[in-house]
Amino acid sequence: MRGRRRFRTAVAAATAALLCGGALSGCTAGGPEATPPVRASTPRPKPPWDVSPASVAAVGDSVTRAFDACSVLADCPEVSWATGTDTAVNSLALRLLGPEKVATRSWNLARTGARMAELPAQMAGAAAEKPELVTVMMGANDACRPTPDLMTPVADFRADFETALARLRAGAPKAQVYVASVPDLRHLWSTGRVSPVGRQVWKLGICGAMLADAEDLGPAAEKRRAAVRDRVVAYNEVLGEVCAKDARCRYDGGAVFGFRFDGGQLSPWDWFHPSRDGQARLAELAYRRITKE
Repeated sequence: MRGRRRFRTAVAAATAALLCGGALSGCTAGGPEATPPVRASTPRPKPPWDVSPASVAAVGDSVTRAFDACSVLADCPEVSWATGTDTAVNSLALRLLGPEKVATRSWNLARTGARMAELPAQMAGAAAEKPELVTVMMGANDACRPTPDLMTPVADFRADFETALARLRAGAPKAQVYVASVPDLRHLWSTGRVSPVGRQVWKLGICGAMLADAEDLGPAAEKRRAAVRDRVVAYNEVLGEVCAKDARCRYDGGAVFGFRFDGGQLSPWDWFHPSRDGQARLAELAYRRITKE
């Protein structure tokens, strides 16, 4: 009997050895119930950020087109913070490329009045130029609707921004992206409302959700303005979150939102869009972020 038990034990051991040596998993030195050690995956390093890109494409809305910066109700792209050629503004492209290349190596694809839903098409246009850097300033018009209930839903804003980055990556996978935050529209209201000219122009319908009845400080008006500001804050959170998922994207960290535009940095024609000086301040904010190692 003892010999038979020894024989069965030997056969079982040989069978286990054959199974563990074959295609079955889960066999370790501790027996078939032992769990193999889990190896931590090494995160992929981010690609190095180029602080001196050789070409710049700008997408966005009226701010990037420098609307009302030079004359009333007109774009003035030569003073744009992103791609302008005016040396007094010293645009981002002018700083990065120099005066010899700014006209041929930068493209302003923004459109006055554009909202985030248009950004995917603008990004596709930018990708076609194969730029090394793309600047994005979009979202103010999504909040600047006639009434707060017409503001772009945050979920739609996110979906459109994600689609826009995907369009860029499809055509220009290595392009770097600088994303500016949406300005604080309530601060613009509080600055411009002291101007009689500004209040009169605002009555024509500029950003009604925030600027309508500019002198009304009652509870309903303040609630309306707070709703717009909250939506802008939510938009900026989306911009930061989506950008963080792209290894070649940098968000400004809320720099534009936090910038305190004064009267001299707002257009004398509408007291809302940046003036030449305001455009220069935006260029400076972008340059600091993009050239930071």
